[in-house]
Parts: sequence; structure tokens; C-alpha cells
Amino acid sequence: MVNKTIRFFLENKLIALLLFLALAGWGIAVAPFDWDIDGLPTDPVPVDAIPDIGDNQQIVFTEWTGRSPRDIEDQITYPLTTQLLGLPGVRTIRSNSMFGFSSINIIFEDDIEFYWSRARILEKLNALPGGLLPDGVQPGLGPDATALGQVFWYTLEGVDAEGNPTGGWDPQELRSIQDFQVRYALSAVEGVAEVAGIGGFVREYQIDIDPVAMREAGVTVTDVANAVRRSNMDVGARTIEMNRVEYVVRGLGYVKSAEDLAESVVAVRDNIPIRIRDVARTAMGPAQRRGAIDKAGADATGGVVVARFGENPLEVIRNVKEEIDNISAGLPSRELADGTVSQVRIVPFYDRTGLIYETLGTLEEALSLQILITIIVIIIMVMHLRASLVISALLPLAVLMSFIMMKYTGVDANVVALAGIAISIGVVVDMGIILTENMLRHIGEKDPDEHMLETVYRATAEVSPAVITALMTTIVSFLPVFMLQAQEGRLFGPLAWTKTFILAATLIIVISLIPAFAHWVFSQKIRRRNWRVFWNGLMVAAGLVVAFTWLGWAGLTLAALGLN
Repeated sequence: MVNKTIRFFLENKLIALLLFLALAGWGIAVAPFDWDIDGLPTDPVPVDAIPDIGDNQQIVFTEWTGRSPRDIEDQITYPLTTQLLGLPGVRTIRSNSMFGFSSINIIFEDDIEFYWSRARILEKLNALPGGLLPDGVQPGLGPDATALGQVFWYTLEGVDAEGNPTGGWDPQELRSIQDFQVRYALSAVEGVAEVAGIGGFVREYQIDIDPVAMREAGVTVTDVANAVRRSNMDVGARTIEMNRVEYVVRGLGYVKSAEDLAESVVAVRDNIPIRIRDVARTAMGPAQRRGAIDKAGADATGGVVVARFGENPLEVIRNVKEEIDNISAGLPSRELADGTVSQVRIVPFYDRTGLIYETLGTLEEALSLQILITIIVIIIMVMHLRASLVISALLPLAVLMSFIMMKYTGVDANVVALAGIAISIGVVVDMGIILTENMLRHIGEKDPDEHMLETVYRATAEVSPAVITALMTTIVSFLPVFMLQAQEGRLFGPLAWTKTFILAATLIIVISLIPAFAHWVFSQKIRRRNWRVFWNGLMVAAGLVVAFTWLGWAGLTLAALGLN
């Protein structure tokens, strides 16, 4: 089968050329390096700085306001944990009981699909026995994100037209802008799982009761709470007909200010209504908070954007920034006492884009230098310009083919995965050198009447079993890495996958493309000295361009080889 494949591509060089162009274009379209190529649609591999080594877990969060950790543990955490232990694929459950809430981390086996586990948890929560949890307590599932999902933090600040901080906004106002304007806009961005507000003060209606007045009026705290609950609602009645027109009767009762709340009736004593303002004081105030965000030593207000599981973090950050640009013009502004106009702006606090670009830039430079050095080494070692061009031209194709496999097998581009590509380039070079040197030897010893195609085919078929055996041996040697589990497997697994992808791409290139292109290149006869001068002069010129625009020593080496 291997020999038939070799002969097929040797006899159909157009198909080999089309395959080369298709793989190259496909690889460029999915490359993670953010290449801006006009006319070519792009769908890059998901990019992050480091691999996500967190456990395959889901979080069940339950709030019970005002209760102690002991009450939370006994009445929420323990009953829920015992019920969730029976879920399929659960490895362990870790729980925390804090003041006012319970957090349960359900850790699944690594082979359990992320959204399948969420569906099983929701089924279990919906089927909880009656009376298991206190009345009014409803557990909820956390966002569909991982531990590395926090990709973008920001603060809300008042700035002038030049972008200088001006202040003029209290933490309560900034938190309201965050919760009712910014959060909703960013939550609708594609790839965002959650936008959580941090810092500031959540605005709420507050009722400070007067025990002495309540005792004199004969009302309790429960009466006040029920009065507040009843007062903040619309009520509907039946309809009445007047002059053959039907009117709907309804009462409007939603609270719109603290004064509305103060007028709510708690009880009636001797036909005298007792209102909330008679036994308590109502006002707008900040809710109690359990955390804050600090920026340069000052209290700040902002939020954190969490990327959804499986999304491209770099693309999510871009979408978030684009949405921030869209909503910035609609954020509120005010004129301060000194006449300065203070406009609320979203200021990035933590942006993973910089770390991702630095990681990709380092690896892109390393890969580029490695390919360039390899090309120079090939030219020096092989000492045959056309053979060197065949190997060097197909070297970047193996890298592009690995990007294609990464895209459709779910392997993200990070520092570990791309390092696997970098350490595998030598294998591609070795196989190409073995194949082309055997071709050159057979061409030098061939019968003058033998057709060049048969010579190239014979040379390729002679070493192809050894090449395939070497590649398969290298792939098998990485099986122990694939057997790693937990954090070790998630850390080193991408490297093993990308190295395997490079080896698979090398196998395809060696069997199908190198023989076809080598036959075409070696069949060209360059007898005239002018053509030799032309090609070597072209290499000298390319070397000078590389030396002055990119890498001096590499360009000078190419120029020296051309002169030689």
C-alpha cells in the first residue's frame, strides 16, 4: 500500500501540488499566531498562555442569608453532599460552609464530559426529596467555566477628556453602573460565561427598627417584614364595565423610593394605621460586603469576566474589548464643582492578552529561528541546493499540518503544546535528508536509459519501511506520557499530542510530497553557467535581505553559501 501511494503521487504531481497548497492554506487559516492574511478566512486554534491543569469539577452554590457556618453545614452542606455522592463519574466532593452560604466542589473523573456532568447535577438538584433543605433555600450551579476562566478584570473610574482620573463618583454609584449597565452588556458577549461585580457597595433599601416604638405600638419584627413584603407588589382585581367599555382594575404597589416604603402600613390599632415610619427609619444604604478590590492602594469598583469552558480565551478577550468600546460612549458623566466633566470609563485591571501574546511571540520566534537554522544546516550538510530546497520547503508544512490536527482534536495552543512542535522539527529534517540522500545516490548510479521517475520511486521504496518504522517507534515511545493522569496528564499531554501530530505529518509528507517534488526538481537540468549564477545570486540576495531585516548571522551565512 505504501509503494502504491508513492507511485500514485509520483505519477500525479498535480494532485501532490494541490494537496500541498490545500494543507498550507488550511494550516495558515487555523494557525494560532494571529496572522492577518487578506482573502483567507481564519479560524485559529484556541490560544492560552499555559495549559489548564485544574480538576474536572463543578460547583454547587447555596445561599442562606444570616445563618452561621454550623447551621449551613448541618442543614445544607451535609444533606446536599450525601445526595450528590451518587452521581455517576464522581471522584470526590469537597465542601465549604461559610457564614451565609455553602459551596460544594464536585470533582469528576477526567474522562467525564464537562456539560454532561452539569446536566447530571441539575437532574439531581431538581429531584431532591421534599423537606431536605430549609424553606426558601435553592441551590444553584456555578458558571460553566474552569479555574483559568478569569481572563479579564477591569475597574470603573471617572476620567476627564484626556483620560486623567478625576473621581467624582462614590463606590455605590459605580457599583450600580457595573451591576445594571456594564454587566448586562458584557454578559451578552460571545464566549463569556459570567461577569461578576467586585468592590463598591450594592445599593439597597434599609429599615432600622426602633424597639421602643415597636413595643409601644404592639408590633413585632415579623409584622414589619410582612408589611414590607406585601407593600412591594402590584395587585390585580377583576374588570368593570362602563359605557360598554371594559376596564381592568389593578393596584400599583411597587416601591420606588424610601418614602414609599415608610408609608407602608404594619398594623391597625383602634382604627389608627401604624406605618413603618412610626416604628422604624427607612433609607437607601450600602449592603454589607465580604470583599473588596484594591488598585494602587485605593478602594476600587469593577468586575471580572469569566470565559466559558472550551472557548478561545484570546477571542473572548477581543470580543469583550470590542463591546467595551461600543458601550463606553453610553456610560454616565457629570460635571464636577471645578467645571471638569467626569466620564465613567472601563479601565482594564488584568488582561491576559499580554501574557498570551508574549508566549506566542516567544514560541513563534523560536520556531522561525529553528526552521531557519535547520535550513542552513541542511544546505551545509547535504551540499545540494535543490535537495535542500525540497526539504526546507516542506519543513514549515509539517508545522502547519500539526495546527490543523490541533484544531480538530481540541488541543489548545499554549507554551507546552507549541514546545512539542519545536522539539520535533529535527525528526522532519532527518526523514527528509534520509530520503533525498538515497535519491541522489540512486540518481548518481542509475542506468542512463532508466527513467528518472523509476529511479526516484526505487530510492523511496527502498528506505520507506525504515522511515515508517523510525516514526512509529518514536510515536510508541510517547505512550507513557499519554498514560499520565490528573494534573500531570493535563500538563504534559499537549506536548505528547503535538509531537505525535508532527510525526504523523512527517509520515504523510515523506510518502506523498517529497518524492513527487524531488522528481520534478531533480529532472530539471541546469547546464548553463548563467542559470547557476542566477540561482546562487538569488540566494546571496535573500541572505542579505534576511541579514538586514531580521537576523544578521543567518543572512550572512546564506550569502556566504551562495558565494561559495
